[in-house]
Amino acid sequence: MASRRIERLNEQFKREITGLVRSEVRDPRVGMATITGVETSADLSVARVYVSVLGSPEEKEESIEGLRAAASFIRTELGRRLHLRRIPELRFVLDRSIEYAQRIDQLLHEAFPDRWESLPGEEDVSNESTGDEE
Repeated sequence: MASRRIERLNEQFKREITGLVRSEVRDPRVGMATITGVETSADLSVARVYVSVLGSPEEKEESIEGLRAAASFIRTELGRRLHLRRIPELRFVLDRSIEYAQRIDQLLHEAFPDRWESLPGEEDVSNESTGDEE
């Protein structure tokens, strides 16, 4: 279990990295990247930065590569802003939890079509016409 200090640092890193990615990182490959979480090691040597990206698998990988290229810049800026003795090495990782959740949702919908209700604003795809009506 992470200490309270590490948890606070993770949240602070997440806020700062999000701001830097939105306003300072100029790499066009980054695109619509969203920082979803940060997990820092207990010794502050490494921080895994989880990123969610919209787009194709190729676009997602390009965004991660753009962030990896900007990692030293982001780390330097974190050092300036946070005044910590040690800023961890940043490792950007594609966060697949949203895709995973959508897949589970789809499987549940397929397994239990009569019991599964769409959320407000979502279309119920199970009742759509397929054009094969008699």
